[in-house]
Amino acid sequence: MQVLLLGASGRIGRRIANELLDRGHGVTGVSRSGTVEGVDDDDFVAVSGDATDPDDVARLATGHDAVASALGPSEDESPDVLTEMLDGVVEGMRRADVDRLVWTGGAGILQVGPDTRLIETEEFPEEWKPLASAAIDAYGHLEEATDLRWTYLAPAALIEPGERTGDYRTATGELVADEDGDSYVSMEDFAVAFADELENENGVHDVLAVGY
Repeated sequence: MQVLLLGASGRIGRRIANELLDRGHGVTGVSRSGTVEGVDDDDFVAVSGDATDPDDVARLATGHDAVASALGPSEDESPDVLTEMLDGVVEGMRRADVDRLVWTGGAGILQVGPDTRLIETEEFPEEWKPLASAAIDAYGHLEEATDLRWTYLAPAALIEPGERTGDYRTATGELVADEDGDSYVSMEDFAVAFADELENENGVHDVLAVGY
């Protein structure tokens, strides 16, 4: 599979790139600068691109089998840019005639109880709410793209660098937590789940949560 990976220079993006490459896929990694550190493989090409520009996305996506997104706002950008990115990616894919998309979302959208999302709980950090709200808004636009085979992949409440175990659990729309109520996944195992979803397409048109 030839995969266009947006946001390839980020911490999650680099791990997704390496996981896909280890499985024998070809990856074109897109970043603003056109450079991606920490990925070294003959089947990897780093390019510059703007995810908010449909023409740019169409140009880059042409000839690929799928688009993978680990996009996020930079430190000097408003979180609201996520919706602009989503719209640019969706329209660019249509122009390139590529219809498979796996999008890295946020845990804030996930259900933790009857009619209650994680972002709505007292425990959800106030400083995380702007980004989480923007991610939910972006999902609202993605949900309307019924002509694409998209999956919104959301991590556990806590995701950070760690060990690649190859083990994880998924749930549709619901936060994945352990018996003690802790919700965690390493970036490495999130990348495993991401690559599995790209290959197997178990969560098309679903919000798929990942955790231990």
